[in-house]
Parts: sequence; C-alpha cells; structure tokens
Amino acid sequence: MPVLCHIDLTVQAGECVVLVGPSGTGKSTLLRSLYANYKPDRGRILVRHEEEWVDMAGAEPRKILEVRSRTVGYVSQFLRVIPRIPAFSILMGTSRMLGIPEEKAGDQTRHLLLRLGIPERLWKISPTTFSGGEQQRINIARGFIFPYPILLLDEPTAALDVRNRQVVVELIREAKARGAAIVGTFHDEEVREAVATRTFEMPSNGRAL
Repeated sequence: MPVLCHIDLTVQAGECVVLVGPSGTGKSTLLRSLYANYKPDRGRILVRHEEEWVDMAGAEPRKILEVRSRTVGYVSQFLRVIPRIPAFSILMGTSRMLGIPEEKAGDQTRHLLLRLGIPERLWKISPTTFSGGEQQRINIARGFIFPYPILLLDEPTAALDVRNRQVVVELIREAKARGAAIVGTFHDEEVREAVATRTFEMPSNGRAL
C-alpha cells in the first residue's frame, strides 16, 4: 500500500517544524525515514552534512552512520541501549565518540542529567531498569548531549511530567537559537505551540506502517 505519498518538505536552520495530522498519517514513519531507519522506494531525502549534501534515501550504510554521528540527532519514543551499561556511561560514550575531551564530556553529562531530573543515585544503573519517564529523559539527553545541526524528535515529552516537559521546551528553544533545524511530533498541544516555528500537515493519501 502507498505510504507517505508526495511529501515535499524543506526545513531551514533555526526552525522547528512540527508534523501534524491524525494518527496513522505517517508522522513517526516520516521521522524514521529522515533518519534512514526506513528506506523509501523513490524520492530523495537531502541532508546538509558538513560540506556536502547526502541523500539519506540512497546513501551507503557507512555514510548514513557518519551523518548520524555528527549531523542528525534522533529522540525516539523507545529506549534502545546495550543492557547493563550505566546511564552515565551511555551519555559519556556518545560524547567521547564525538571527540569531546573526557573532562568536558563528564561536565556536560552531569549538567544534562541533573537538568532533566535524573537523580545521581541512578547514574550508575542501567536505564533499562528505569521508569518510562526516566527512560524517556535518557533518550532526550542522548539527543541533546551534542549540538547536532539537525534534530528529529518523536513525541519527546509523551511520558513526562509538567516540570520535565518545560525542560524539554527550553532545550528545544536553545537548539533553535543556535541554529538547529528541528522536525518533530508532539502530542501535547501546549508543548507544540511553545516550540513550533510552523506546522506541516501530513497528506492523507498514504498510510503509515
């Protein structure tokens, strides 16, 4: 069956474009396609990666991983981590892979975990044992630990309380201010209105997987 037919979307630096439409119109599917988790049958997904344009719909796996490592951050609704790795080590590992010095990476990790309300007693524990809201905050921390030029946010505030939703709103606003191009879905209307530069209505002529 056709999925995501006739999508035409351009996102500029400093924008937060919010995908809107009824359930089943493909908002999350589009985000996964932008991240190259799904591969379209036709069309192009052009991402500005450093000094070149990369077509995520046709790039080789090695190039996709390169783009993900430095250009495109992704906050999923679901936590996927290696079991038994502590939360602090997961975030530190992301920073160190990106070449951030150990001391600076540690300071960034501590600051972000505290800002997102993850108590220090949990830092040495695997996030697979956390509550749903705590796991989502680890997902958010992974997406914001590095200043990615592009951010894809799939319902980042869905499992969060009011305080932590506001923290995420602040993180998104800060990312916009530094020039990040953001595409996201937000179930919470108040959050959506707080972060959206503009909305993009999903066409109803396809069907999401």
